[in-house]
Amino acid sequence: MKKTTMLKSLLNGNKTVIAPGAFDGMSAKLIERAGFSTAYITGGGLARSAGYPDLGLLDFSEVCDRLEKIVDVTNIPVIADADTGFGNEVNVYRTIRTFERIGIAGCHIEDQAFPKRCGHLDNKSLISVEEMLKKIKVAKTALHDKDFTLIIRTDAIEVEGFDSAIERAEAYAEAGADMLFIEAPRSLTQIKKIGEKIKTPKLINMFNGGKTPVIPVSKLAELGFKLVIIPSDLQRASIKAMEDTLQAIYRDGDSSAISEKLATFDEREEIIETSRYLSL
Repeated sequence: MKKTTMLKSLLNGNKTVIAPGAFDGMSAKLIERAGFSTAYITGGGLARSAGYPDLGLLDFSEVCDRLEKIVDVTNIPVIADADTGFGNEVNVYRTIRTFERIGIAGCHIEDQAFPKRCGHLDNKSLISVEEMLKKIKVAKTALHDKDFTLIIRTDAIEVEGFDSAIERAEAYAEAGADMLFIEAPRSLTQIKKIGEKIKTPKLINMFNGGKTPVIPVSKLAELGFKLVIIPSDLQRASIKAMEDTLQAIYRDGDSSAISEKLATFDEREEIIETSRYLSL
């Protein structure tokens, strides 16, 4: 089964899909090994893994190179963060065609102006509704695979207010979005209103420390959210683990004091399937 079809089937199912955020091939493989049906490739995670902030600093080719490697080493559907589509509607056309070619199962495009910034940072700016509708129309035209999931995100809550975000989302749904993503709701009340007002399938971004309160998945499912992404937790966990390891090495000269917290040599090689390559 095609990965696009796998994702579409999951999103059409009875359960809300949880997609942890990967930022490289190793983290994506760990998501799959943990039993998750879908991986979300966070644009912010890709940028931060390269040492840059989430401000649209990685270019299209850099992002595609990383995405292609992740898709190559995983068997589950991958949803990609396409930021603004990497430019205007012409760039969106190329983005969608390329994502489809390299095996991405779905992606989201947002209505921020370029250069974009992390959805949970302040001082964002938006393109007009008309410009975004052009992008959606072109994205739909670019698609050859009808099972590819096109997710459209609006960052309007912080810029124009909650009501505007709902209005934008409804316009994007009419233009052909398969799923809607209203970024950074500030309260359970806003989350409930999104659930009530938006009838198109919905995605919500859930992670500790952002502007959105963390709500149990069971409650989100009741409110009609079909996809929950948790973009940054794995990367933040790895940062803390690396800092702890480095502190031990700096203090003691080696990592013996925390060796029980480290994956073994064999565990690491199993994750990346070294034996399969050596048996060829």
